[in-house]
Amino acid sequence: MKLQGLYGITDNSTGKILIKKVTQAIHGGLSILQYRSKANDYEQRLDDALSLRELCCTYHIPLIINDDITLAKLIYADGVHLGQHDGSIQEARRQLGHSAIIGLSCYNHLHLALQAQAQGASYAAFGAFFNSPTKPHAPAASLQTLRMAKQRLNIPICSIGGITLDNAEQLIDNGSDMVAVISNLFSANDIEATAKQFSRQFSTIAASH
Repeated sequence: MKLQGLYGITDNSTGKILIKKVTQAIHGGLSILQYRSKANDYEQRLDDALSLRELCCTYHIPLIINDDITLAKLIYADGVHLGQHDGSIQEARRQLGHSAIIGLSCYNHLHLALQAQAQGASYAAFGAFFNSPTKPHAPAASLQTLRMAKQRLNIPICSIGGITLDNAEQLIDNGSDMVAVISNLFSANDIEATAKQFSRQFSTIAASH
């Protein structure tokens, strides 16, 4: 699976609304999906994760589970995304297998990304690059870190944090293989059209280089 393009992270929607939104994003060119839910209702989370797994299998879209290695293993997700306190890359690899996609949040720290790469991470995520409604107090990341990461990492790079159609291009141009979007994608009036615009930015920049 090539880790490149629009990386959608689910919002707080559940059930049929969630599936409808994600389907629209896939039709618009979504490349990777991360299921992120902070709800305490485990049955709802499990039901939604299973539904997303079925949907993503149908369209051959990798499904990543945020934080929860156990849930990722239970539903046979393609991988997991870990924060600094969500378990180790080694443990995720042990439980999910050699081919699992394992991403790590590295914030604005290149040394964390280099360490993650050495430990077998599939990609490194940097951010927040812009003010984010999802994590308003997230530490800021810089374009300089992104450029340095592109020079020194062999694994794909994902950018996150307040990304919109107006600012995504500069991240892609400075080395992002993926842009992770929540609000600007899943709160859009036309999710499919928005996903198409994000996806188009990758092909436009690739053509210009």
